[in-house]
Amino acid sequence: MKEKLWTKDYIGILVTNFFLMLTFYLLMVTISVFAVNKFGATESQAGLASSIFVIGALVGRIIGGKYLDRLGRKKLLITGIIIMVISAIFYFGVDSFGMLIANRLFHGFAFGLAGTVLGTVVAQVIPKGRGGEGIGYFALSMTLATAIGPFIGIFIQQRFQFNMIFAFCLICIVISLVLSFIIKVKEITLTEEQKAELKGFKVSNFIEKKSVPITLVATVTAFCYSGILSFLSFFAIENQITSAASFFFVVYAAAVLVTRPYSGRMFDRKGPNFIMYPAIISLFIGLFVLSQSHVSIILLIAGALVGFGYGTYMSSAQTVAIQSAPAHRVGLATSTFFILTDIGLGMGPFIQGFFVPSIGYDGLYIVLGIIVVLCLPLHYFLHGKKVASSKLTVSSVEVNSSTK
Repeated sequence: MKEKLWTKDYIGILVTNFFLMLTFYLLMVTISVFAVNKFGATESQAGLASSIFVIGALVGRIIGGKYLDRLGRKKLLITGIIIMVISAIFYFGVDSFGMLIANRLFHGFAFGLAGTVLGTVVAQVIPKGRGGEGIGYFALSMTLATAIGPFIGIFIQQRFQFNMIFAFCLICIVISLVLSFIIKVKEITLTEEQKAELKGFKVSNFIEKKSVPITLVATVTAFCYSGILSFLSFFAIENQITSAASFFFVVYAAAVLVTRPYSGRMFDRKGPNFIMYPAIISLFIGLFVLSQSHVSIILLIAGALVGFGYGTYMSSAQTVAIQSAPAHRVGLATSTFFILTDIGLGMGPFIQGFFVPSIGYDGLYIVLGIIVVLCLPLHYFLHGKKVASSKLTVSSVEVNSSTK
């Protein structure tokens, strides 16, 4: 009989995470337009307004990963969300580009703290035999936010003033704050040896090296996906398909919802490679189709392909990153995964913004698709090869055992 997955605390963690991620992706898509419209920002500056949040989150995750079990998980979670509430209120008073950048950085830092705690404690409430499925649904809460956030953001942006966007974000964060008080968080008591291991400023105190290989591939895919988040609105305006742009993320979410139950179970039964290679291929095709999306239906097809590709790969990579770490370093493994993928998401819009004037948005998506193709050999050498060889070893042991 399967151990119970859908407990009260598991559901609470998923919902809390969903609302926090919703505000992240909603603002990632709309804040660049806000920067251009209100402060006359250039494309690169608009990309910075979007991506600086992720740099703040990077700092928050580094600190969160190191001090998670020294300061207390629940205390760190509530502190992070309270700071997010304060930052959400600050958006209403932003009157210069510099102030916007500063608040985005502040908001990102708090998000990094809270997100690291949630990504760590969810692993505690998932039964061991359902790791791929459990982390998959947790990642689904992020993926749905990836889809619904931009949809709501673009919808509000097209019909109301930007203050409505900020108000909506504030409500979502307050809901997360209320839930954070209700969720039961199991604290970890570190041994003296483990405390000594975490002292100082060694790289190993901030990064779980066993989680790095798979996370590097995830970072490249995040870099490519950031181009969709930050520039899809501009691409849609250029091609006069703005009404379809908001539904891009709805189709994205639908593709994830349909495939996630299957992909999570296949991860547990057949291993990560079984679904991660097809996911990379789907993301590549999705980016290429997106580059040719000059009519609405093609854009929506691209959304489905990107949804399965990016959503499946990232949830699988997160599961692998967590499972590769010792129990007392799961917090560091979680922060390692998000630190590196946040770098990909954060640097992406800023770097890509320099190339858009010369290659255009369609050219950008073609280039990003080519980069995704490179993830196939990258995944093989950094992780896939090791998984395949370990399966062969297990199979040979089973055969030898059966012949005795």
